[in-house]
Amino acid sequence: MASGWAPDGAVQDQIEDTVTDGVLRARAHIPIGAGATHCLECDEEIPEARRRALPGVRTCVLCQSALDRRPVNIGFNRRGSKDSQLK
Repeated sequence: MASGWAPDGAVQDQIEDTVTDGVLRARAHIPIGAGATHCLECDEEIPEARRRALPGVRTCVLCQSALDRRPVNIGFNRRGSKDSQLK
């Protein structure tokens, strides 16, 4: 049940939009094209098996693990507060 000015189903629409945005963001980060033979971060050689398994790969396993641990800042606030709407 929606409240205020929001129509019925608005919460589900927000959830679906957030999921869609996440999927599009993940797809945008998938490497395409020819992969690198050496890691862009540490310049170590990327093993042939990794290059075959992940076409377009540009980092070694250790550097990619470090990149994956970095915090991700998602800049969408779909709920918005009343204060933000007054500005």
